Amino acid sequence: MEQQVTSNYLSAIQTIKNAILKSRYRAATLANRELLSLYYGIGKYISENSRINFWGTKAIDTISRNLQQEISGLRGFSPSNIKNMRMFYEEWNQFYAFRQSATGEMVVLSQEIDLQELTSIRQSSIGELQPPLLEDNTIRALVTHDIGIFLDCFLKTGFTHHCEILTKVKTVEERLFYIERCATEFWSVEKLKYNLKSDLYTNQGKLPNNFQITISDKDFERKAMMSFKDEYLLDYINVESPDDEPDERVLESEIMNNIRKFIMSLGKDFSFIGNQYRLIVEEQEYYIDLLFYNRQLQSLVAIELKRGVFKPEYLGKMNFYLSALDDLVRLPHENPSIGIILCKSQNQRLVEYAFRDMSKPMGVATYRTAKELPPEYKGILPDTEGLIELL
Repeated sequence: MEQQVTSNYLSAIQTIKNAILKSRYRAATLANRELLSLYYGIGKYISENSRINFWGTKAIDTISRNLQQEISGLRGFSPSNIKNMRMFYEEWNQFYAFRQSATGEMVVLSQEIDLQELTSIRQSSIGELQPPLLEDNTIRALVTHDIGIFLDCFLKTGFTHHCEILTKVKTVEERLFYIERCATEFWSVEKLKYNLKSDLYTNQGKLPNNFQITISDKDFERKAMMSFKDEYLLDYINVESPDDEPDERVLESEIMNNIRKFIMSLGKDFSFIGNQYRLIVEEQEYYIDLLFYNRQLQSLVAIELKRGVFKPEYLGKMNFYLSALDDLVRLPHENPSIGIILCKSQNQRLVEYAFRDMSKPMGVATYRTAKELPPEYKGILPDTEGLIELL
């Protein structure tokens, strides 16, 4: 009887807890929806008066300062944030929904944001500003033949996230990609900034790999493909080395000192198991540089760090590690282990040849550290040695 009562109590506690959490989530979503609605309406008001009507160069600063005086403790209405509201309105004001016709042509359906329906603002004075309401049919996703995003993703994404995306990303498809990921994966602003900086949109799903021939489960293959990038930005790695390329152990040490940032570099659902992970095969010891577990893939992920350019022999060693992991470490319900060679650079044709006849799923990715200039700046700015000579 006591056990039954205890079980009932635990069940009741869990039920009430879930109800509370769901209620809080709905309240937060509605609050964010209302905030976006308010900011969109204010952005429209500011845009129409600052762009068309002449308010003067210091108008926004004056409005911000007076608002602080009128409403004690008001936050979020600094001059820069008011300008962000204007940007938020102007950027999303111009987009249209599309569909693919039977002939394959892209046809305009309707304007995404109907300004007349969305806002009804009396502009006689700031005091009479009435915030609009974002209805379900006023902001829809931009839908093409291969890209879509739901309205609720847009409304669940915070205003600060929207501003980061709008200032850093120019194409609609890429913006929708980041908005959807922010909403569905609950990215923090820090996480969003990192993924924007590392260009997740471009790099995800392009890892050179042999998944197609080594993974029979198509769903697992698809998930594996989308879980890795072809290049990782390790901008927190800044080590000095005689030939400008850190030794593997030095690189590993820097990663361990910044393990939280490295996990963020990898993406979602990665859990760190250990570095120099020991395997014993026939009384001999072998060590994997970094070992992770991915919850989405339900798979161990071994990462080997290599300096310089990729070499074919790296895959043979990784193939051995994965075989040992599958036999000695992997649990019965888990998928086959995956190996990633992380090196400074790689030749695509060389990688393709090296993958042939390998039986374990592997990929080859590159990394970029803080000391490297982006490609567009190379040849324009001097390198480290050049700066030393100039100094």
